[in-house]
Amino acid sequence: MAPTVYVLIKTTTTRCRLLAYVLALVARPTFSNVRDLTLANQRVLGFLLATSESIRFDLQSGHTKCIAEDIKSNSMTVGKYSVVNPNDGQPLPDSHKLTARVTSSYGNSYHYSEHVPSGHFAFVAAEAGDYMACFWAPDHKPPITLTVDLDWRTGVAAKDWSNVAKKGQVDVMELELKKLYDTALSIQEEIYYLRQREEEMQELNRTTNSRMAWLSFLSLFVCLSVAGLQLWHLKTFFEKKKLI
Repeated sequence: MAPTVYVLIKTTTTRCRLLAYVLALVARPTFSNVRDLTLANQRVLGFLLATSESIRFDLQSGHTKCIAEDIKSNSMTVGKYSVVNPNDGQPLPDSHKLTARVTSSYGNSYHYSEHVPSGHFAFVAAEAGDYMACFWAPDHKPPITLTVDLDWRTGVAAKDWSNVAKKGQVDVMELELKKLYDTALSIQEEIYYLRQREEEMQELNRTTNSRMAWLSFLSLFVCLSVAGLQLWHLKTFFEKKKLI
């Protein structure tokens, strides 16, 4: 069976920095003009988009590599992947193809493509948790190494703002306000999500502590019972031997 490499994208630190920056930004009394509002919005979106930058990794033939992203429920997520052509200006070799699958932590499949040079996926997360994107390269003799580009975006970063501007026929100011409004909603949902996760972890800690306490009492009871049985057995043995 081909080995599988798992790479977990940690976005908690970046999200916390984003929340801290936005809270500090909101604490400002007013924006002096439209330019300040636009620059502030661009900074917020810059921090947000920093969590969804594209990555590039190597994938050996006959191996599997998985990348996980923690996504909250009802969040829009889009992604695209492609195999980098090792020979610029020439067609992509037939050997440079892969199989991709995106699944949730519950095992539900959201995307599957077999033997393709590139692809994309888009879905709304039905449940919160780690979503796994796995890429497998078929075995090849001699072994080859594929370079894969992956761009995975979630939340506000997954929206196509240029398309929104074209459909809505809004000006620059309205578009910036829409971006800032959606960013604020995303941050609010993120705060609620973190609170929910915190409550779940606290409940897990309380349950674990309670079980450990009962286990300790049970272990103490068993030890005392065994000690009592040993004393009773020794006393009975010595009495039969008429030693006491």
